[in-house]
Amino acid sequence: MELPGASQPAGMSKMDVYAHVIRALVLRDMRTRFGGSHWGYAVLVLWPVAHIFIIVGIMAFRGVPSPLGGSPLMFVATGCVPALTFQYMSREIMKALLANKPLIYYPQVKLFDIVVARVLVEIVKGFTCLLVVMSILTALGESVIPVEPVVAIYAYFAATLLGIGVGIVNVGIVSFFPAWILGYIVPMLLLYMTCGVVFVPHLLPNELYEILKWSPIVQIVEWTRLAYDPNLGVEVDYLYVLMWGMGSVAFGLILERFVVRRFA
Repeated sequence: MELPGASQPAGMSKMDVYAHVIRALVLRDMRTRFGGSHWGYAVLVLWPVAHIFIIVGIMAFRGVPSPLGGSPLMFVATGCVPALTFQYMSREIMKALLANKPLIYYPQVKLFDIVVARVLVEIVKGFTCLLVVMSILTALGESVIPVEPVVAIYAYFAATLLGIGVGIVNVGIVSFFPAWILGYIVPMLLLYMTCGVVFVPHLLPNELYEILKWSPIVQIVEWTRLAYDPNLGVEVDYLYVLMWGMGSVAFGLILERFVVRRFA
């Protein structure tokens, strides 16, 4: 990876130098994580796609219909896509510091630059995965265009924002507690199993449903399904979800400023 040296090259502004650093970090991240080939990138993109169809296959094998009626494929996809977007985003951003820590010895590279590069890679990877899922569903004869496309776009952005925020918070935690990279699996499994990927939360007893709605992932899944069925009969607290997303980003940046720089 070619990175700018300690001195600023002639004719380049500070913004140009920063853009050059981020570009170099993004390219290095992709080459090291994906094995330097398109096949490596394809495997990481297709794994979440396989996840969706494995769940649908299990439902079909057990003869479980969609709880909302209609296509089981679309029911699972509208739950898995936002949930996995958040999950993969928050987990992979967390790994950025441990995987690229030696890069901070370059004079122009800061810890935050490594995180920014990983965020950009994950955004592109997540969007590619979304396009692949929509293409496969379309090829199978499913109608992937939501009744309210803008609502679906907002829901996807909310899942991305929350994943970025929690990922940056995780960077702060692993900077002084590296074992968290494994410990994070437990809350992720709990959130995934309770977010409504294979069941409909609002059909549960009201007391249990009110507890589940404290999870922003549950509300993002409902947000996504509202885009396909505006008469679903649920109410999403959009402000609550956005506060989780922006609040986690802000808290993660505070950790980066006062914790990560101290322990990294």
